[in-house]
Amino acid sequence: MAEVDVAFIQEPVHRPNPSLRQEADGIPLIDLSAPDFDALISDIGHACRQWGFFQIINHGVPPERLQKLEAAARKFFHLSLDEKRKVRRDFHKVMGFYDTEHTKNVRDWKEVFDYIVKEPTLAYASVDEDDDSVVYWENQWPENPPELRELCQEYAKEMVALAMRLLELVAMSLGLPPGRFEDFFKDQTSNVRLNCYPSCPSPDLALGVGHHKDPGVLTILAQDDVGGLEVKRKSDGQWVGVKPVPDAYIINLGDTMQVWTNDEYESVEHRVVVNSVKERLSIPFFLYPSIYTMVAPLEEFTDGKNPAKYRPYRWGKFHLTRRRSNFMKMQVENIQINHFHNIPAPRYLQKST
Repeated sequence: MAEVDVAFIQEPVHRPNPSLRQEADGIPLIDLSAPDFDALISDIGHACRQWGFFQIINHGVPPERLQKLEAAARKFFHLSLDEKRKVRRDFHKVMGFYDTEHTKNVRDWKEVFDYIVKEPTLAYASVDEDDDSVVYWENQWPENPPELRELCQEYAKEMVALAMRLLELVAMSLGLPPGRFEDFFKDQTSNVRLNCYPSCPSPDLALGVGHHKDPGVLTILAQDDVGGLEVKRKSDGQWVGVKPVPDAYIINLGDTMQVWTNDEYESVEHRVVVNSVKERLSIPFFLYPSIYTMVAPLEEFTDGKNPAKYRPYRWGKFHLTRRRSNFMKMQVENIQINHFHNIPAPRYLQKST
């Protein structure tokens, strides 16, 4: 990535302006060990409604767990490209290393290594609406560094536990029983991603990740002290940076939560800017439901006065369709939840399993 190829260049309207970058003021920092439980639930509800993002501290994940994984990840990304591509992912081997990912049809200035949490993971074999056949996704593990596999697997366990705890808190902030969402994750399709954003000679033209919303339930993000995450502030639509807080995780809601709550909680657009001098490392965990989960507004958020705003769709088909845009520049926008606003859904999205 020595030069900015045209494939990386954002449309003028989406290009960042490093000289005008704002730091976010007001993104909630929530202490999960706070003694006042009612206040904790209230704070989470406020953060979800006002921002769709918040940071957490005293979350119970040992700092050394993340530190060891970050160190191993840097070793991996600093290997030769030929070495990393030994575990390169493709349409069939969906987990592993990748360096040509696209967001909104523009190539991202990054390298990634993806691995699934539940191995093997049940997935649909095809996006075909009439094809219910399934496959099992497996991880590809590099030989070097040798410690990476074990560190990744240990970290995934920590993330699953933290995610399920957060999901209970979010449910309670909505006035739901703490276990309301639990059944959607029997065969969860969650994964962890190691992101490396090399320094970029033209950070005013390229983005580490273009503007997007996460399709899943929620994301737990660890970022190093370089920073780069920007959130589109709901109050005024301005892009604002999320300043790294030591030992904190950044939480954001995904589109699935927005559909479940019938827009009571909304996912928020975000992106990653790159640095002209420093490499950046981040590690997001994406909480995804089982492939056969029918995603639709929950009955608690719909009635005669507030009808369902989304038509049902099967998570596994939706997710598989979304993944196609990682590998190619497409002629049309990839599938989004807004495609299910008041329009007939494809047949596979109306099936129950």
